Amino acid sequence: MAAAARFLLKSAASSKASINNITKGVRSGLGLTLLRLSPKCDPHARTQKRHAAHFTFQPDPTPTEYGQTQKMNLFQSITSALDNTLAKDPTAVIFGEDVAFGGVFRCTVGLRDKYGQDRIFNTPLCEQGIVGFGIGIAVTGATAIAEIQFADYIYPAFDQIVNEAAKYRYRSGNLFDCGSLTIRAPWGCVGHGSLYHSQSPEAFFAHCPGVKIVIPRSPVQAKGLLLSCIEDKNPCIFFEPKILYRAAVEQVPVEPYYIPLSQAEVLQEGSDVTLVAWGTQVHVMREVANMAQEKLGVSCELIDLQTILPWDTDTVCKSVAKTGRLLVSHEAPVTGGFAAEISSTVQEECFLNLEAPIARVCGYDTPFPHIFEPFYIPDKWKCFEAVKKMINY
Repeated sequence: MAAAARFLLKSAASSKASINNITKGVRSGLGLTLLRLSPKCDPHARTQKRHAAHFTFQPDPTPTEYGQTQKMNLFQSITSALDNTLAKDPTAVIFGEDVAFGGVFRCTVGLRDKYGQDRIFNTPLCEQGIVGFGIGIAVTGATAIAEIQFADYIYPAFDQIVNEAAKYRYRSGNLFDCGSLTIRAPWGCVGHGSLYHSQSPEAFFAHCPGVKIVIPRSPVQAKGLLLSCIEDKNPCIFFEPKILYRAAVEQVPVEPYYIPLSQAEVLQEGSDVTLVAWGTQVHVMREVANMAQEKLGVSCELIDLQTILPWDTDTVCKSVAKTGRLLVSHEAPVTGGFAAEISSTVQEECFLNLEAPIARVCGYDTPFPHIFEPFYIPDKWKCFEAVKKMINY
């Protein structure tokens, strides 16, 4: 059943007629399902509640240090980064399922027409083949940008990523490497993705030395971090929060710019509790920080981790040493999630500074549900309760 659904999903996405219908806003069943990222897109009022986002996106201040800016949502900022790369680097190629048509989420729209079918091209429905092909291109010294249509389908490529890409430099004694490989994939819950279109698999790859894992929270961050991944001389996995593709809009610099990898960003300074998150969950935690201040008089320090591997231990530990409390939240299941790694490290480094046990608010240890998604996601109310518990400990 799942395989059949996946085939229909991808076949429809690759159909030129379907793409035209999606672009024109025609209510094809597939197009509406994939692109309905906010309740405004749903003509049926009775289903609006189920598809409502569990957060409110708050744009960052417009950056002034990178020159002219343009209003973009997150998928357009990804397109801009890829456009910049293709224009600058004649060896750069983009490939994946349906990328020549713009991709399911439109991140590569217009690039084939601009740069040609030799540089932006479709692949068979074979994730293992996509990544293996990317490794081969990168080994020659070219810049390979592979798209996995959904992060949920990255698992067939797990062997290529973990046993080949991550170890290529090590096994050759640095004679060869595939550091010019970047793997992009839509990631996280979307409001109606259910089992096969909502997963957050970053923790699987965090156990694998040799790759970098990056997750942005906004259009400005997405472009700067993606360009840094492409330039980095290590294979990188770039997970894109799919619910933010259209929900997140900011003024994004038009020209290339780079945001350093492995550096967390302190978005809000505080004195009582440290909140750590990445991707979509950063916006949930921003609301939690506001609620804690208004309802409890509690000052929260909010940190966007940005890079999962290698992660910025110094920034997080410095904050916890100041606040004495830590809450980590992510959408992935709690057992074995990356919050456990952060908690363990902080406990080792900041044990004498802790005023309460470290808290994790994450997904449950079940497959991602469909109609019960509102109960599954770590929303602001669950996180707020964790903050209250820590303060009252």
